[in-house]
Amino acid sequence: MNTPEINTSVFKRLRFVLVETSRAGNIGAAARAIKTMGFTDLVLVNPRFPDALQDPEAVAFASGAQDVLEGARIVGSIGQALEGCNFAAAVSARLREFSPPVWTPRAFAGHVAGQGDLSAALIFGNERFGLPNQIVEQCNVLINIPANPDYSSLNLAQAAQVLAYECRVAGDTGVAAPSAIGFHGDSASLDQVEGMYAHLEQALVAIGFLDADNPKKLMPRLKRLFSRTQLETEEVNILRGIARHILKARADGR
Repeated sequence: MNTPEINTSVFKRLRFVLVETSRAGNIGAAARAIKTMGFTDLVLVNPRFPDALQDPEAVAFASGAQDVLEGARIVGSIGQALEGCNFAAAVSARLREFSPPVWTPRAFAGHVAGQGDLSAALIFGNERFGLPNQIVEQCNVLINIPANPDYSSLNLAQAAQVLAYECRVAGDTGVAAPSAIGFHGDSASLDQVEGMYAHLEQALVAIGFLDADNPKKLMPRLKRLFSRTQLETEEVNILRGIARHILKARADGR
């Protein structure tokens, strides 16, 4: 994967990803929601009906955002949807045992708007089932929208509108998340991070720390651990270097 292009405008660095959407109207309404806030990058992962972008209901609900529909892409996997991104946020009302850190929409917006090297994605799940744990665990953060605890269910387009609004406000005001360190290297892409996890898992199996037949929750816990920071490319390379030396030592019988 190529290194994401640095663009200081959050309006050019934020992608909205809809996973296995069931209703064409929700796709059109989501397109309208993000366009009203100045965003245009929309990707659909395996929508559950054919011709999702040309569906009459989608076009009707877009209500003037047909250009966003026409520019949207349909892909077959979450990996394809996140190509070019180095930060991903799952949007879910349901908290998970092994989820990444839980952020509010405002915290996410400030973080992305304040770092010009981040090419970020907001991932929204199916209207009925939400996002599978496998996708949530791949993300850097999980966004939970504060809502009425007695009725916290938001429509897909409503959730997209809330996030798009917060990101627009942060982008307009230049709100930045505070930094605890003075130097920032290039943020690792999601593809690079996933490659690191696979490499690390191989090394842990090789030394007997991880039982491949009974892995339990080790890898989800490690992913949760690493997701609490924004890994940089050099840090990923260091961890892969450690894994490579472990595998070499085992192959040499040491």
